[in-house]
Amino acid sequence: MTGLDGLVDLDALTGWLHTEGLGSGPVLDATLLTGGTQNILVRFSIDDQVHVLRRPPRNPRPASWPTLLREARVLGVLTDQPVPSPAWHATCEDESVLGAPFFLMEAIDGFHAASGVPELYLERADLRHRMGLSAVEGIAALAALDYEDLGLADFGKPDGFPERQVGRWTRELESYADQDGYDPASFPDVSPISAWLEAGIPASFRPGIVHGDFHAANLLFSHTSGDVAAILDWEMATIGDPLLDLGWFVCTWPSDRAPAVSAAVGQLATAGGLATRAELIEHYAARSDRDVSNIDWYGVLACFKLGIVLEGSYARACAGKMDRGVGEFLRTMALALVEQAHLFMDEGVV
Repeated sequence: MTGLDGLVDLDALTGWLHTEGLGSGPVLDATLLTGGTQNILVRFSIDDQVHVLRRPPRNPRPASWPTLLREARVLGVLTDQPVPSPAWHATCEDESVLGAPFFLMEAIDGFHAASGVPELYLERADLRHRMGLSAVEGIAALAALDYEDLGLADFGKPDGFPERQVGRWTRELESYADQDGYDPASFPDVSPISAWLEAGIPASFRPGIVHGDFHAANLLFSHTSGDVAAILDWEMATIGDPLLDLGWFVCTWPSDRAPAVSAAVGQLATAGGLATRAELIEHYAARSDRDVSNIDWYGVLACFKLGIVLEGSYARACAGKMDRGVGEFLRTMALALVEQAHLFMDEGVV
């Protein structure tokens, strides 16, 4: 077996590519990509065509395989749409090839802000300011798509989406008690946040495609323009309330009010000159017909949900199912998000 620390069998991959008519030569320049904390990404070329392979982690979660296939499906739908995302190339559902399903997508030329910021951006505040504005343009464009016309009518359960959120994620948090070595009592009591959210559920919403994990660390930016080159990591995508993406982005965007959360994109956060939360919300509103007046609720929900998601990674790290250092870092983010939820409840998002 050849591969990358046993993560991808390149001989098996080559055979599959040949069988599927996706190349006839050898797989070249296979490189494990960094930046994510869960799924495995490998960039490679075959017959001068460059692909990025995405597969579940070595120790997958119970939902890892179907979630990956959902991600491939939504990327396929978005390939020809005006939303910056990697073009889908192919999917393999046969787990016998690499031990798990996987898909291939376009390799995007861009930089990952969580890994470092180019010198040009450090020198020019206008480019840093443009980054956030371009990001909200991306989710505004996503929210404008007709998911039914795109064949995604069965991709989620939009009815009752806001009403289901607190119960769904409270149960998720409670499930972490099953992870060996994890102490549920070490996480703050989130019942005051739950009660606040339950009391303020929006009376109505218009369903659309939701990315589900929209923050700067899931974006690739152009090396020169400040624009988003691609939105990555669509594994939490669904059909629901697209305003949650806006709440998610403003609650994770670097801010003096949330230094611990801002640490996720360290160098970008310390450089300054970024669009403010108020500017992001105003920019989205100017490009969407959705009502953003209840953004405080979406911001609190985003903190609540993302905090619980990240705590799940920490619980898995306690059980030895992922890197402990990564788990500890994500735990710091989870605790900061709980604190920020209380701040938003008391003072508002902006």
